[in-house]
Amino acid sequence: MRAALAGRDPVAWGAGALSLLLGVVFVVVDLAYNQGHLIAPIDDAYIHLQYGTQLGSGHPFEYNTGDPISTGASSLLYAFVLGAAHAVGFGGHWLLWFAVVFGVVCVALAAGLTVRLGTLLVGRAVGAWAGVLTAVSGPLLWGAVSGMEVGLTAALVVGAVLAFVRERASGRFVVTPLVGVALALVRPEGLVFALMLCGAMAWTLIAGRRARGRAGEHTGGRARWVSLSMLPLAAGVAQYVFYALATGTVRANGVQSKSHLYDQPVFYLGEFVDRTVANVRGVLDRFGGLNDTDFAFPGALVLCVAGLAYLFATRPRWRVLVTAVALGFGAVVASASTLSTALIHELRYFQPFVPLFLLFAVCGVYGVTRLVPRPRPRRYALHAALLVALLLTTVATPTWAVRLGRQAATIRDTDVSVAAWIDRNLPRDAIVAVKDVGAIAYFGHRRVIDTVGLATNGLAEASNNGPGSLYEALRGLPPEQRPTHFAVYEPPPGASMRPFADAGLFGQRPLEVFPVRAPASLDGRRIVPFSDMRVHRADWSLAGSGERAPVPGEVRDYLNTGDLDSEQRHDYAVRMQQEGLQPHTTLRRHDDVIDSGRIVVGGESFTAHDLVPGRETTLATRVLAPGSNHEVRVRVDGRDAGVWTLPPGADRWSTARFTIPGDLVTSANPTIELEPVRPLLSPYPEYTSFGYWLLQ
Repeated sequence: MRAALAGRDPVAWGAGALSLLLGVVFVVVDLAYNQGHLIAPIDDAYIHLQYGTQLGSGHPFEYNTGDPISTGASSLLYAFVLGAAHAVGFGGHWLLWFAVVFGVVCVALAAGLTVRLGTLLVGRAVGAWAGVLTAVSGPLLWGAVSGMEVGLTAALVVGAVLAFVRERASGRFVVTPLVGVALALVRPEGLVFALMLCGAMAWTLIAGRRARGRAGEHTGGRARWVSLSMLPLAAGVAQYVFYALATGTVRANGVQSKSHLYDQPVFYLGEFVDRTVANVRGVLDRFGGLNDTDFAFPGALVLCVAGLAYLFATRPRWRVLVTAVALGFGAVVASASTLSTALIHELRYFQPFVPLFLLFAVCGVYGVTRLVPRPRPRRYALHAALLVALLLTTVATPTWAVRLGRQAATIRDTDVSVAAWIDRNLPRDAIVAVKDVGAIAYFGHRRVIDTVGLATNGLAEASNNGPGSLYEALRGLPPEQRPTHFAVYEPPPGASMRPFADAGLFGQRPLEVFPVRAPASLDGRRIVPFSDMRVHRADWSLAGSGERAPVPGEVRDYLNTGDLDSEQRHDYAVRMQQEGLQPHTTLRRHDDVIDSGRIVVGGESFTAHDLVPGRETTLATRVLAPGSNHEVRVRVDGRDAGVWTLPPGADRWSTARFTIPGDLVTSANPTIELEPVRPLLSPYPEYTSFGYWLLQ
């Protein structure tokens, strides 16, 4: 590393300069697509800019000034970098310029460090080719100009491995743990990779001492060095302790919103495995280079595996490192694949590992050409094969630049345009509920509520449960804190917005519609999942109308299905009759009543409260039962109370009552179960329950 910085490695500097030049070209393409204005190709970049601005203004991790601390920034370290930039004078559009320039420089640094790393691991040819391939990598250049933390993460990944290589022989790791700390704080995937390097450092230190016959000597010194190597682990633990202290949970908002563990109302192990493995297959497919994404040259994944195997077999001193890198790659792919967003945004979670991936792919080519017996043909074979890889990579690089330009233009059509319209047209005290929370907050200069739950605590679970739960969460806010406007689109991510419109919560017509005019990529894909974004005025005049009991009598308890707080207080659970079916919530309006409900295929259970034991109880509900089976068996504390026939109906809810005999109400808090009369076999009871009132 010092040699490169001191100017003694012209190849490293050349690779860095080439990357820097191409990064400038990508920026120019962005400007050309946006009439001379720099626009980020994804809205997430503006989320980081907003957090950075708030941090630099003295409101750390408050997405809106005065908000509780939130964990919507996926990179703790990058937020501080942007905060420092804002504090010294970068603001507005200039902070995006800083982010992009910083990303381009970091990727150029990663290319130069890749040259040095390859040279130390194998030789000059491997280092040079790996550096050049890194410099011209389209996805990495896209990430550099995206405004995200891709460049910084890439530089730290390569820097950490290079530091390990340089310090391994000394038996003391000083720089590696420090770089590892930064890597652990820059991305969750960086933390996973840094933990593997922690293991490599500890193994090297312990095994090295034993090999020298000093296992019983300098035990305190060895323990100190081993402890130092665990600094990245300590940094990761500290980050999650901060999350817990600041928000009450170690789960960042992004994980709550996107993880396969939490993004559906009910967790099914089989579905989790299926979705995660599908993402893993998608990642391997793209890194294999045999599809139309041009993420890597054809066969790159096979060559990367071959390169790792070659180094492990022929370079004993690097076996610990190779093992750590291989495990790190696997752990990064596995962990990121548990997110529903793993394959979007051009695989930005995996882009920072492209330099190492390409380096080991080059090592694979090097290892295969070692089979050629004569030196000169061997060299020719090596350079010829890598020249083909370079040509296949370079020919795809312009497509990535064009893709970047079109995506930035798409964000200009939608999020940036919406933000500018909001800034010009809405009152200063307006509160805007949004799905894309970045640019609208950054340029709109209004308080925002993130309906997806990244920047607004507590809404991720509600959004994942569906529009009914999201409505209840927003309705549950103090009236002065409810959104006055919505700037949303229809498809996922986040809950569907059509039920909000159908229920009249959006007024008569949108205030403005922002269609996507930017052309899609040649493969027909866009960076956004929607065709237009709409701004609506909110109408809360019927908020809470669904709580009124649909039948007369003294209400002893009320379970509001769809309201997560009410469901939790009542130990509410849906018992779906097929593995994988999800009891999403919905939102309906009939006449002057708006209510949330759960879509049930099977039955439910909940604990009632505050009943008078021994007194006859009426169980009342609003229900929409479109299926052919309308019978459910009612049990009270496990005892049969009879069969309840729900009124059929597909378009309009009905009121239904069931009388629970007094002798079955043996406590103030009985457990009530609704279950199929004929378990296991279809057709199952299929209905939407809009709440339960217990009257005595």
